[in-house]
Amino acid sequence: MKKSTFYTELAYVLGIVILALGTALMERADLGVSMVVAPAYLLHLKLVQIFPFFSFGMAEYTLQAVVLLLMIAVLRKARLYYLFSFVTAVIYGFTLDGAIALAALLPVPAGLVGQLLNFLPGMLLCSIGVCLLFQTYIPPEVYELFVKELSAKFGWDIHKCKTCYDCVSCLVAVVLSFLFFGLWHFEGVKLGTVFCALFNGALIHVCTKFFDHFWAFRDRFPAARNKLSHTH
Repeated sequence: MKKSTFYTELAYVLGIVILALGTALMERADLGVSMVVAPAYLLHLKLVQIFPFFSFGMAEYTLQAVVLLLMIAVLRKARLYYLFSFVTAVIYGFTLDGAIALAALLPVPAGLVGQLLNFLPGMLLCSIGVCLLFQTYIPPEVYELFVKELSAKFGWDIHKCKTCYDCVSCLVAVVLSFLFFGLWHFEGVKLGTVFCALFNGALIHVCTKFFDHFWAFRDRFPAARNKLSHTH
């Protein structure tokens, strides 16, 4: 079967938008957000009490700046390419705030069924978004860049590395929930978060195989890849 062409630049744009929509739906479901964004969500819930303007999107790129510094420390190298990854984080932060505003227009989820009708599509969209961002040469969010760089440096399977990263992120979110809101009072981290931590990596793997079966990812602007590669 001849595969259709899927431009990596389009994968970047769609990846950000789809990931933001998925996160907004999961936040709307109130079953726990994705473990990757859970620490940022908790930071938002805490600081918005003091600074009303501090949105979820702002918390995202603030925390990703911290993760970026941690990655540089682990890899013991800094590249201009990494700065572009933070730019992606800022773009995603604004897109996420817009997606949350759109999701607020939807009916409030009624009961567990209503919550699942928001949570499950949201989780799938997040997996598709991450899968698309893995396909592009344009620097992804810092979260995804961290996984890509560590798996490349140490020769780890990227999907297993992603699962490990998700579990650590989930644990960090649980600790932050305890610190910010008291022992055994869970905010943002719920059963849905744990479910994501365990199965999101596998779901991304399935989505990757699906895309690879139907599409061949190619660059529309190869010169842009060459320029970015010189910054890596």
